[in-house]
Amino acid sequence: MKNQVSVRNFLRLLLIDAIVLALLRLIVTLCGCQPNAEPAVQNAEEVSLPVLMYHSIRRGPQTDYAVTPDTLEDDLRYIQQLGWETVSPEQLVNFVFYGVPLPEKPVLLTFDDGFYNNLVYALPLLEQFDMCANVNVVGEFSRELAENDAHTAAYSYLTAADLRELSASGRITIGNHTDMMHHISERMGCRIMQSEPEEQYQAVLRSDITALQRFLYQETGRVPFVFAYPYGFDCPESETVLHELGFLVTLSCREKVNRLTHDAECLYGLGRYNRSGLESTESYFSHILSDFPAEA
Repeated sequence: MKNQVSVRNFLRLLLIDAIVLALLRLIVTLCGCQPNAEPAVQNAEEVSLPVLMYHSIRRGPQTDYAVTPDTLEDDLRYIQQLGWETVSPEQLVNFVFYGVPLPEKPVLLTFDDGFYNNLVYALPLLEQFDMCANVNVVGEFSRELAENDAHTAAYSYLTAADLRELSASGRITIGNHTDMMHHISERMGCRIMQSEPEEQYQAVLRSDITALQRFLYQETGRVPFVFAYPYGFDCPESETVLHELGFLVTLSCREKVNRLTHDAECLYGLGRYNRSGLESTESYFSHILSDFPAEA
């Protein structure tokens, strides 16, 4: 009898998840993020896109994954001097699917892990320079760690209220960075484990990502269509799930300048340049510029 009850509960949960996923896809469409028209002509213009990857913006010693607000300000000023213009993930989707032009020199700013200091320091600087960015959130960091710590810019994560404020700013696109898979373990982030059956892996990944999609929609009224792989550990087996859940943009940690076309797959696995605090603004951008085509 106990086994029969467990099976019924399992099937009931599968049915609930299927209904929720269908609703999420509908919401994505209604929010205008899911393409519902034919893509633009394939042989139209291509665009070079660098993607910058920040993490914590805090006062104190700089590290490979933390820069000071002054360094971020220097970077944003340098971006302007280069003639680059920040673009949102929505603009990338509109270019790829509908041929809506991008600025001559677009750049995408991303902030991973969902640190509270992204709201405290980064958002005011984005407002100062009239720029936009993408912030990728880890579910358990926001639901559990953020709600139980001192809420300090030095190390805390974004609470649900913070996420609502960021989303309402009109400058931030919230992305999914997994719910509870941002860990270095046997799985290596959300990558498939050795000898793990593909269907089993995809069920685990689907469940995790969907949990965060529900949370972020509940708090912001928006369904994320950007997915950032934890630590950049991607794998081909994940893409079926990400496509199924309506993600249009995925972010890796491979350092390269991306070439955008009108093929939807060009938005999968976008390369990003990690912004280490251990190098100067000039050195960081010099590395990126060296990867550009000659005409850029």
